[in-house]
Amino acid sequence: MTALISRDELKAAIDAGTVTVVDALGGEYHAQQHLPGAIPLTEAEVAERAAELLPDKNAPIVTYCSNPSCPNSQAVANRLTALGYTDVRKYREGIQDWVEAGLPVESLTTAS
Repeated sequence: MTALISRDELKAAIDAGTVTVVDALGGEYHAQQHLPGAIPLTEAEVAERAAELLPDKNAPIVTYCSNPSCPNSQAVANRLTALGYTDVRKYREGIQDWVEAGLPVESLTTAS
C-alpha cells in the first residue's frame, strides 16, 4: 500500500513547490477542476506518459482522485512504483475534501 498524505501536508508541499501532483481522474474531470498544478495521468496512460511528465523518478509525487473510495489514485500510484518511482504517495482524501475545505482549485480555463 502506498503511503498516505494528509490535506495539510499536501497543501504545504504544493505551496512550497516540492511535489508533483497527479490527477488520476484525468480527462473532463481534470478540465473541470483539479488541485493546483496537477497533471492529468490516468492508469491507462502511465506506461506511455510517465517518463515524459515525471522525468525524475526520485522526486516526490502525490496522486489523488475524487474521494477516498476512488481506486484510481492507488492504481496510478502502484503503476508508478512498479516503474521505479521512489517517492509516491496518495492523497488520503480527494478533490471533494479539498473543495469542501475551501482550498483553491484550477481548471483548464481559469484558476480559482
